[in-house]
Amino acid sequence: MKAGVVAAAAAVFAGGVSAGRAHGHRHAHQALFEKRGHAGEVCVPSCTTIYSTITGEATIVQPSPKPTSAETPHTTEAVPTSSGPITVPTPIPQTCPTPGTYTFPATTVVVTETTTVCAASTTKVPQGTHTLGGVTTVVETATTVVCPYATTKTENGVVTSVIETTTYVCPTPGTYTIAPITTTVTASETTVVVPVVTTICPGTYTAPAVVTTITETSVVVYCPFTSETPFPTTSPAPLGRGSSPAPPPGLGGSGKLWAMTYTPFRPDGQCKTASEVDEDIAAIAKAGFTTLRVYSTDCDTLPNVGAAARTYGLRMIVGIFIGKVGCDNNDPDVAEQINALKEWKEWDLVDLCVVANEALFNGFCTVSQLTDLIVRTKQELGSVGYNGPFTTTDVVGAWLENDVSSICSVIDVVAANAHAYFNGQTLPGDAGKFVAGQLSLVEDVCGKPGYVMETGWPSAGVCNGVACAGHSEQREAIESIMNELGNKVVFFSFRDDPWKNPGDCQCEQSWGCAEVFGV
Repeated sequence: MKAGVVAAAAAVFAGGVSAGRAHGHRHAHQALFEKRGHAGEVCVPSCTTIYSTITGEATIVQPSPKPTSAETPHTTEAVPTSSGPITVPTPIPQTCPTPGTYTFPATTVVVTETTTVCAASTTKVPQGTHTLGGVTTVVETATTVVCPYATTKTENGVVTSVIETTTYVCPTPGTYTIAPITTTVTASETTVVVPVVTTICPGTYTAPAVVTTITETSVVVYCPFTSETPFPTTSPAPLGRGSSPAPPPGLGGSGKLWAMTYTPFRPDGQCKTASEVDEDIAAIAKAGFTTLRVYSTDCDTLPNVGAAARTYGLRMIVGIFIGKVGCDNNDPDVAEQINALKEWKEWDLVDLCVVANEALFNGFCTVSQLTDLIVRTKQELGSVGYNGPFTTTDVVGAWLENDVSSICSVIDVVAANAHAYFNGQTLPGDAGKFVAGQLSLVEDVCGKPGYVMETGWPSAGVCNGVACAGHSEQREAIESIMNELGNKVVFFSFRDDPWKNPGDCQCEQSWGCAEVFGV
């Protein structure tokens, strides 16, 4: 959910550059390879909703009785039937008991502070049973969502809208509609009143005078307010994508392939030699990739991978990794990585610098700390000649749940890690559509072009809903992603990692996808 509103519409420790520190590196980089920290919860097939009621401002919602036909008299003066002071500009229900011409006077309400209320919306539905309203939220991992929602209660024949809260526990990433209402319509078409949680912004709101002619009995008329200030909304409007700037030149592929993640580790987690790295990079180039993404600077990543990339004509995405809470610009591990990049400085190979990987999601950085770190890295690398684009990458939920406007202002492109396997409602053949949808959400957050820095599918593991791991499923998912947006994604990962813990989904060792590409 996006922070501050009702839910709308969810690491690498720098280990030095010498192979002698590889064993420590293996354990420190565990979070880099575990695709979700809550994988155990993701693979638990259960979902529970726990309800609780809280005190909230309520408005009376008049039920809409079925009207009956009648002739229209010449004129009938009516007095509004709403009672009680109007404190917020929710639509005023006015009951017209008999046919005639009704005049409702203008009403003005001044709101001095942001207020959350239970308002009413209306929608026409045909005959049948319908599920309406509720709160829609998108979660990136197994999580517990606590949010207010609007519902109705009937007491002594009076239907009242109230705000309640619910704790919604679900084990898989995905889109959930929390606490909808169900209504049955017997007429051919009926206007149904649906309560909604609405945020009212400060301002002066006016319901203008209304003169209306009613031809039926027991009709309820809603008189809405208007304002020169922003209208109340039930969800924040995303930034438009139409004005997004073009991506920096050089980013992305020209066909269905662009980049592959690469980490220079042997199956036991030790660092690979330069010749072993060269062999791997040659295979990646043979598969048709044009770019490599590396995460940090240890295991002699920059000199070894850089030399092989130059030999085989590949580009590089370099990175700064954060593996612990703090995200301090002056942290020795961060400084070591920045210094390694400054000493290497083969910028003619580099298309993008990624500062941190899922640092918000893992709680290693606050938004402010990450913003400062990106600015510091830009200054440091800029001082030795790098003038290419910068970004940070995180799961989609981290982009949506935080106010990331300060980060948006200091990055050139937006980036996300999106793994369709962790959405239990996504079949392998639909992985491409899922990843494209995730990228679209993140692009809207910053209004900038976006890229996926990690995506893939495991070749082994348990089924997560309809998302099952396996070699054929991996191939199907990756082909789906390639066809949908292959020129904007970095596939994870080159080879399997047998040294890792398999995790509760039994998949953590099995993301290697080189065989799908024939190498």
